[in-house]
Amino acid sequence: MWIPYEIKHKHSEDFIVKYRLYKVEEGGRKQTFQGYRCDFAYDGDDISKTGIYMIHPEFEDEKGNVIKDENEPVNLSGTARMWIAFPKMREEIHKHRIKIGTKGYFMEGSRRIGETEVIKVVGLDTNGIIMKIDK
Repeated sequence: MWIPYEIKHKHSEDFIVKYRLYKVEEGGRKQTFQGYRCDFAYDGDDISKTGIYMIHPEFEDEKGNVIKDENEPVNLSGTARMWIAFPKMREEIHKHRIKIGTKGYFMEGSRRIGETEVIKVVGLDTNGIIMKIDK
């Protein structure tokens, strides 16, 4: 049973995308399951210069709930919560690039396995901020 990243990380996802995983004939995978940690690339980037980013998907069901069955393949299209692995990158790069409508790709190395579009920004601006409380 999948334990949602929100419980593990103790904060919300950074953003949500609608995605379409490529079919095998398009260069995609045979199957994808919850917990799959592909990387992310921005549409228009030359990844030989920018590289790819550790931003991992957490797939949702048709009702927007995190899929908890790790043994059931996820749909070829749907929505996914996106989690930026490195807070420093969130601050230096992704806060400036992620907005509604931003397009990108799920990546396996240099190979695109799916396409994405940001549909909601959630915790991108607040995740990783340590709040001080004056006494």
